[in-house]
Order: sequence, then structure tokens, then C-alpha cells
Amino acid sequence: MLTLVLVVILAALVFEFINGFHDTANSIATVVATKVLSPGQAVVLAAVANLIGAFWGTAVAKTIASGLVDTDVVVVTSQVILCALTGGIVWNLITWWFGLPSSSSHALVGGLCGAALAAADNNWDALIWSETVGEWAKNKGLLWKVLLPMVTSPVAGFLLGIVIMVLLWAIIALMARAGGALARAARPRWVNAFFGKAQLLSAAYMGLAHGRNDAQKTMGIIALSLFGAQATGALDNLPAWAQFLHPDGGEGDIDRWIIVTCALVMAAGTAAGGWRIIKTLGHKMVKLHPINGFAAETASATILTTAAHFGMPVSTTHSISTAIMGVGFAKNPRALRFTVIERIIWAWILTIPASGGMAYGLLKLFEALGWA
Repeated sequence: MLTLVLVVILAALVFEFINGFHDTANSIATVVATKVLSPGQAVVLAAVANLIGAFWGTAVAKTIASGLVDTDVVVVTSQVILCALTGGIVWNLITWWFGLPSSSSHALVGGLCGAALAAADNNWDALIWSETVGEWAKNKGLLWKVLLPMVTSPVAGFLLGIVIMVLLWAIIALMARAGGALARAARPRWVNAFFGKAQLLSAAYMGLAHGRNDAQKTMGIIALSLFGAQATGALDNLPAWAQFLHPDGGEGDIDRWIIVTCALVMAAGTAAGGWRIIKTLGHKMVKLHPINGFAAETASATILTTAAHFGMPVSTTHSISTAIMGVGFAKNPRALRFTVIERIIWAWILTIPASGGMAYGLLKLFEALGWA
């Protein structure tokens, strides 16, 4: 049983590594597209920012660990977690191969839901949809933590991208009318130079937000697997070297070793890069200048930071993609390449059912073979 627990942790770290290189583009596509940084420089910036961001709170990790699957209805065994991770990993690799910026967050959530349903013999009560206290719905469960943010975060990213872009243009227009030094600073040459430097800050902000949101999802999965292993007695009589696997607290706590390990693995994955998706986000949707990149990164990072504060595992991919769309729409609605956008939207729609279906089928196969 200890071997199986270790295999699950290894699979979770593989998912974290893939998440890093799959979503590297979310942090650095715009800063590369605007030629502010070379791909190598941008990867280093994103890796460092991701590492720091991963230590910034655990609200999202707690949502994954205890807010989506009802452990009173279904026993979350190591096999369930392994199938959930496999569904997410396979879908991430498929979308990476085709250069589609799909959501690693929703791939993981989909895999977890599909495996939990299979383990519960299609009992939908195994999934926490929302919790009600008295007559009021509590901010917990798939409805509040996944489905609602899945719709609202792309809309918010699109609108905030437009708003920030319009505000920046308004400020530049006012400077141009003011005359003197301000008018000179509003010239295209100086605007590009200023936002070329400002985009370093917005790219770092995006990297921090990405690390804070995405790294925590695997932390939650590892914590959930350990809670389940402890409940089934798989952690009884551990050898001395494996005593660290015992959860230090209840389901509201994420052990420090989990946080450190996931942070380092995501940073390593980020450093490995994800050039196929960078090409899609940075070059295929709309042509970007430094001011556009700054607006898109700032909008996306703000959405992610707000969502992470409330423990919502929001898609980094959704927020940056729609922020870029919003910036492009503000610039020129006809500049958007809708054929590329359509492919991205289809990847969004299919992610949860595809990863969930693979996890469901894999667990049923395990059961048929007597492995679960």
C-alpha cells in the first residue's frame, strides 16, 4: 500500500511538472510576443515568479483537498487519485501537442470528478455541488468553486482587458494634449519604451498569480490522497523514513513538505518551457505591442489573484487568453483571428468531460482487473 501511495504522489508531481511547461505560455507568451524579453529570459522570469507565488497561500489547495468530493459518500483511494491524475495528464499532453491553451485546472478537476463518480458507482452525491447553511448557499462545492468561475473568469478577463487598454489610451491622449514634456512622453517611441520596461513588472505579476493558483491544485490532490490513505489504513505502520506522509492536521491543513515540493516541481516544469502554446497565445490570436501585453498580463493576473484569495481553482489559460482577446478587441475587433479563438473555446468546452471520461474509464478498468 505504501508503494501505491508513493506512485500517486509521483503521478501528482508529474502532473505538476506538465502543468508548469503546459502553462508557461500563460505567464510569458505576451512578453515574448512583444519582444520585450527573449524566450529564455522570459522562462527564467516565469519560473522564479511561479516558485514565489506557489508559497503565497493555500486556499485553492484546500478547495481541491476537501471542497469538491464528498468523502462520506465515496472513499478516495490511491487508485481513484491515480486515475484522476492520469485523465488530467493525458488531456494536457494532447492539447499541448496540438498547441491548444486548454485549462490544466479543469483537466485536474474533471479527472477528479470522473474518478470519484466511477468509485461511487455513478452516485452523483459523491460530488459536492454546493453546501447550504440554513437557507443560504455556502461558497463551497463545484457550483461556486469551479462552474461559476469557469464562466465568469473568461468574461471578466475579456472586459478587464478592454477597460485597462482604454484607460491607458485615455491617459496617453491626455498627456498628448497637455503639451511640453508630457506630450513628448506620449509619442509612440516613448510609449513603447516605457511599457517595454513596465511589462517586466506585469509579467512577474502574472507569474506570481500563476504560481499561487496553479501550483496549489496539485498540493490539494496530494493532501486528498494522503487523507484517503490514512482513512483506509494505508499509512499505518509506516517505516521511519516515511513518517512524513502522515498528515500533520485535518483536511483544512496542507503540510509544509507538500507546498515546498509542488512549488519546486512547478518551477522546474515552467523552466522546461512550452513553446507550442506560446506560439498560439503570443502570435496567432492578435499582434501585440508592449502596451497591449502590459494590459493583458495585468488584467489576467488581477483575475487570478482575486480568485485565489477566495479559493477558486480558476483557469490561468482562460484568464490570459480572454484578456488578450479583450485587448485585441479594444485595439481593432477585426484584428482578432476567430478561427484560432474557436479552436481554443472548443478545447475549453471539452476539457472537463474529456479528462473526466478518461479517469472514469480507467478506474472501471482497474475494477475489472481487480486492481481497485
